[in-house]
Amino acid sequence: MSRESLFGALILAGIGGVALGAHLLDEPFTVTLATRAAILALAAVGLNIALGIGGLVSLGHAVFFGLGGYAMGVLASHAQSFTPLEIGPLSLAGTKSMPVIWLTATLAAALAAIPIGLLALRTSGVYFIMITLAFGQMFYFFSISWSAYGGEDGLSIYVRNGFPGLNTLVPIQFFSLCFALLSAALIFAWALRGSRFGLALNAARQSPDRVAAEGHDPQRLQLWGFVISAALTGLAGALFADLNRFVSPTMFSWQMSGEIMVLVILGGVGRLMGPVAGAALFVTLEHWLGGLWDYWHILLGALLLVVVLFARGGVMGWLAGEGRDG
Repeated sequence: MSRESLFGALILAGIGGVALGAHLLDEPFTVTLATRAAILALAAVGLNIALGIGGLVSLGHAVFFGLGGYAMGVLASHAQSFTPLEIGPLSLAGTKSMPVIWLTATLAAALAAIPIGLLALRTSGVYFIMITLAFGQMFYFFSISWSAYGGEDGLSIYVRNGFPGLNTLVPIQFFSLCFALLSAALIFAWALRGSRFGLALNAARQSPDRVAAEGHDPQRLQLWGFVISAALTGLAGALFADLNRFVSPTMFSWQMSGEIMVLVILGGVGRLMGPVAGAALFVTLEHWLGGLWDYWHILLGALLLVVVLFARGGVMGWLAGEGRDG
């Protein structure tokens, strides 16, 4: 096992250990913090597929995070009010079943990523960044005006959704679900990176002309990477909304997109465990520094600057012993 893999496994186990220890000490708030870290890490795992493997710098992944959240909110609110969900001529029942909500959130994010990706991938560089950012702002302002589901005030879900055999209102049980999904996503990302598709996607990032010469369509590879990335981020959005039992337009905001990207950069772009390290560090700083100073983001920005300048490969690269020039 490499040094990077060892430290990555320790960080992942550390999140689980903190949650278990907090549960045994009857500290539900700390369990909730660990759950938040696991969910944000899952969202960052999604972005890391597009950014780290495909080289797609997306500032609009909050679109998929928010779609996942609103998929949960809309379905759960109709189940909560015992009213059907009207979609054109269709009349569907709401649901409080987590597996159904997860599937809906994942599909909604993936389907939305297809037209967004098709349009954005007609460009590259800063233009790709701006188009994805524009889509994020479009969804943000749409959700503000969507008065049927709370508009600017958001939508509250009074009881957390259910999973067969578990009491999801118990913090450690809900954490276990989120941690299991994060672990599954990491295994999936590891398998994807070493698969033929993952290798072709990485090649499309480095040399699209050579990939095209081999008979592959680099834009199609990037589109499917973008869709897969969006699906994982949408799943994280549904979990995040369930954690808070609340969904609001802020899930679509450009700040949310930036936060997910910061997690990837802090942990290490393209590193398998980078999102986990970035999320754990971010939530820790948010909790400790946020209680000391209202402007703690200044310190986060300084840390991000140090990581970008001196820690090649982010926190995981630094732990692996890679310096700026190494």
